[in-house]
Order: sequence, then C-alpha cells, then structure tokens
Amino acid sequence: MQGTVLYGPRDIRFEDRPEPKITKPTDAVIRLSATCICGSDLWSYRGIQSIAQPTPMGHEYCGIVEEVGKEVRNIKPGQFVVGSFATSDNTCVICRDGYQSSCVQREFMSEAQAPYLRVPSADGTLVSTKDLPPKELLPSLLATSDVLGTGWFAADAANVKPGKAVLVVGDGAVGLLGVLSARQMGAERIIVVSRHASRQKLAREFGATDIVTERGDDGVARIKELTNGIGGDSVLECVGTQESMMQAIQSTRPGGYVSYVGVPHGVELNGEQLFFAQVHLHGGPAPVRRYLPELIKLVLNEKINPGKVFDLTLPINQLAEGYRAMDERRAIKTLLRP
Repeated sequence: MQGTVLYGPRDIRFEDRPEPKITKPTDAVIRLSATCICGSDLWSYRGIQSIAQPTPMGHEYCGIVEEVGKEVRNIKPGQFVVGSFATSDNTCVICRDGYQSSCVQREFMSEAQAPYLRVPSADGTLVSTKDLPPKELLPSLLATSDVLGTGWFAADAANVKPGKAVLVVGDGAVGLLGVLSARQMGAERIIVVSRHASRQKLAREFGATDIVTERGDDGVARIKELTNGIGGDSVLECVGTQESMMQAIQSTRPGGYVSYVGVPHGVELNGEQLFFAQVHLHGGPAPVRRYLPELIKLVLNEKINPGKVFDLTLPINQLAEGYRAMDERRAIKTLLRP
C-alpha cells in the first residue's frame, strides 16, 4: 500500500509503505473510511518540531475492522470503529480513573494517513458502532477520534458549567470544537480569540457569543471588559504557545479554571505570577477514549455536527496540498479519503 511519510520541513510524500499486519495478539487491522491532517502535524511539517528520520504521519482514524488478533474479544471483523490517537488497555488503574491517554501500555498512533492501519490494544482503544453509519456522518465520526475529543476535554478540564462565562484561546479545529463542547455543556457566554473571518463564522455557528481579535495585554484587557472586569470562569487554551498560555492564565478570574490542550512549544510559567493568579490548571494529552462512547452517540443521533471543521476534502494521494492549505491557513482542517 501507500502511506504518508514526512522527510523534513514541508517535504511530505505519499509513497510505498509496508501493509500493516497483526504483530501482537491484542492488535486489530482496520481499513480506513476517513482520516485527516491534524493541526499538531504542522509542528513537524514546519520544522518547529524536528524529526530524526523519515516519519509516517497520521493519528486520527475511523473505519472497518479487517482482522483481529487471537486475544481480541470485543472488536470483530466487519465492525465500524473509531479509535483514539493514544492507545489504551482501558483496564489499568490510570484508565479506570479516566486518563486513558496516559495508560501504562500507551502508544501514540502515527501511521493513520494511509488506507490501512494497525491498532494496538484494540479492545481498549477502539469503540464500535452497532451498525455501519451513513457516509454523511463520517466526517463527524472522524472528528471524535481526536479533535472533538480534545475540545471536549478542554471544556471538561476547564470545569465548564451551565451559565458560566467561557473563553477559548485559539481558532483552530480544537478551539472551534471547544466552543461546540462548551455550548453542549451549557455555557452562557463563550468568547473566542480569533482574527480570521471564516473561523469566526464557524465559531458563531458552534455557539460563540463574542469574538476578540486582540492579543497579549490588549486581548486580556478586552476580555476583562467583557467579563465585568474579573475574567472568564473557564478558559480553554488550544494553541500551545507562550503567548496563548499567558493570555489564557491572565484572562481567568481568581478561582477560575484554565485547561491547556495545545501541544506546548516554548511555554514557560513564572512561579510567582502563577501563585498570585490563583487559578486551577489542568490539561495534557486528551483522554479521548473516556469520551468516545458519548461523543459517538451524539453524532449518530445528529445532536452535534463537528464535521463542519473539515473545510477541505481531498483524495489521500493529494495530501501534500492538504498540508499546504493548512500551513497557509487556507483550510481549517483537511479530511483525506483513502
């Protein structure tokens, strides 16, 4: 088969790769119905996060089970499944506490931009649907694999509650689905930091009530102005830069909650500043597996439509254009059809 390999900054190729096989008795192999490019893939694509060798890419996936190992009990060939970017046995003490993305047997998926994929710890990682879903729901089901699950975790970790004021720092796909998640959780006011008209429009569709274009100190001042001078109750940091993290913390009221789900690059926190901010901090790799059953159900019942974040769809062999479009901010998120 052919799959995606990153060779260096902006050098992405779709080339011959070994077809995945069962290598452990707990594995499954799936035929992908859809995959996509993640905003976090751009860190390596741009050369900000270096790679030591040609690296297969992709960690968001859904599809049909082709084969399972002899110890797989709950996942069957022919089922439609969605899995997380982080594998999990879903039985260890950390998984049982709801943090499957830190499972003792965790592996990070990295070969999903291809027609077929091997999934370790299949019973714990994959969630199946009762029936094969209609094709029109595939984008939204794919979104549950990472970007929606991460946005949902951002809202959950920031303690979003009905009637609260929420701030979302970042207008990428995760930030936009953080807006959707906060609205589903009953937030009354949702402020989004964004400078891009198309993303502002989608944020409004998902439930944003206010848009802030300012950043840094000006952005903090504007957010304080919108929140009676005290800041947001719940703040979702969905970028991963020093500027976004500080804007999030400084825009939170004392006693408020900050979640951070953007993969951090160059983020350093000042202990004294953090001490006097008196905010709750919680984040990290989203435990998507915790939320998958609920999110899949919401999609199948058509209560939410997170697939709207895919504003570019391409055949998988044209993925280089998908990367370019996201890199140049011509696309929010690219869906790839194997």
